[in-house]
Amino acid sequence: MAMAVPGITLSSCHLTMPVIGMGTASSPPVAPETTKAAIIEAIKAGYRHFDTAFAYRTEQPLGEAIAEALHLGLIKSRDELFITSKLWSSFAEKDLVVPAIKMSLRNLQLDYIDLYLIHWPLRLSQEVRQMPVIREHIFPLDIKSVWEQMEECKNLGLTKAIGVSNFSCKKLEELLSTAKIPPAVNQVEMNPLWKQKKLREFCKARDIHVSAFSPLGANNTKWGDNRILDCDVLEEIAKAKGKTTAQISLRWLYEQGVSSIAKSFNKERMKQNLDIFEWSLTEEESNKISQLSQRKGITFASILGPHDLVLELDAETSDEY
Repeated sequence: MAMAVPGITLSSCHLTMPVIGMGTASSPPVAPETTKAAIIEAIKAGYRHFDTAFAYRTEQPLGEAIAEALHLGLIKSRDELFITSKLWSSFAEKDLVVPAIKMSLRNLQLDYIDLYLIHWPLRLSQEVRQMPVIREHIFPLDIKSVWEQMEECKNLGLTKAIGVSNFSCKKLEELLSTAKIPPAVNQVEMNPLWKQKKLREFCKARDIHVSAFSPLGANNTKWGDNRILDCDVLEEIAKAKGKTTAQISLRWLYEQGVSSIAKSFNKERMKQNLDIFEWSLTEEESNKISQLSQRKGITFASILGPHDLVLELDAETSDEY
């Protein structure tokens, strides 16, 4: 039987978003058919929120999976799903934002996206084909003009909500100073070993919901590691409760009022990652987690190269745990 996932209301647009979404980014990339099959299994398990991006190259298999799920009767309507996608940095300039979301909608075979995010707080040249990149291909993001076009995407009905990803307090302040529609969400790296306390407080005060990517440390990817799944403190708590370390991490995030994007294509782990709502952490367990030493797992420099603009962005986020 499919598990029911609670939702959180995004205050700036009164839209309900399931608190656990399934991530679709794979590193190294997998065949589209593999992604499609995993998404169909996830729908069967109870997932209703799916996180994709132009850069992941998973919009198309997600769209095909949605079409098949409708055909199979796993869902009655597309409206039962919450779909997040992202504006890639090569399209992060004024005249390219609306064409970019329309391209994503074609890939997804959908009329609208539920949540559209600016993927990174920088712009890349359209010549970029691989990472790391040369310095000449990286530019500051013109937040004001790009956000105006994100607002246009919402006004046109192409997306129900708009937000950002990987934005620091400083970048959010810049955006909020001119925004007519505030961002509904800031999707950032967050887990028990990178708590983002300062950023969360900043966002809470401004009604911006924080959503966590890499809640399990992005193990088995080129940017992640096993520090969450092999964390002794989390393992000890998991063993005492008869849970997995992944469940402990996801439950901790849920208790912080944060939604999570967890990626697993393993059928059993998919189900386990949803099974976090019928139990809770004790005060003692939460205290143990609060004392864990902090380290950011993913840096822009590790992906793009140690360029000045990139190191500046990493510095902005390095003190926000």
